[in-house]
Parts: sequence; C-alpha cells; structure tokens
Amino acid sequence: MNVQVFRAGQVIYLWGRSTELGQDGIGGTLTGDLEPGEVVSMEFPLPLSPYPLKLRAIVRYRIGLHYGFEFLTPTPEQRTALDRVCQLLAAGG
Repeated sequence: MNVQVFRAGQVIYLWGRSTELGQDGIGGTLTGDLEPGEVVSMEFPLPLSPYPLKLRAIVRYRIGLHYGFEFLTPTPEQRTALDRVCQLLAAGG
C-alpha cells in the first residue's frame, strides 16, 4: 500500500504491506513514521479489482511500524468493493 501525508508544507510518501482489511479500515506495516490522529491519503490493490482503491484515512493507532487506519467517507462504490473483498477473504478466497 502507498500512503501520503501532508506535513510541514510538504507531502511525505510511505509504502508498506497491509496485514488486515476490514470494511471500516486497514492495518499494515509502513516504511516511515506517522502519528495517531494524522489524516493520510492511501492507495492499495484489491483482489479481483483492476484498479487500486484510493481513500483518505485517519491513523487510529501505532505499535512500532504497524499502523491501524480508519477509512474516512468512502463512496458507496468503495464501500461495495470493500464489502465484496471482505466476504471473499472471510470465505477463504
């Protein structure tokens, strides 16, 4: 996943791997530092989708380099895509 945060007048780019995905958020390990409460833009691929999902999210927690993000205002189409992927993953796909 790719994450961008606007801080001190500049955009900081981070990348990492997701470890959890839910309908309301995502968890993952990143290459840099974020603080709980920061709002980020993120992009990550979804199974069976030709395009990555692009969302804004807030950092809810940090444990070392592992972060938990809550999605902010996903569109109905994004919510549908997340629901579909979560059902697929829950079924073992």
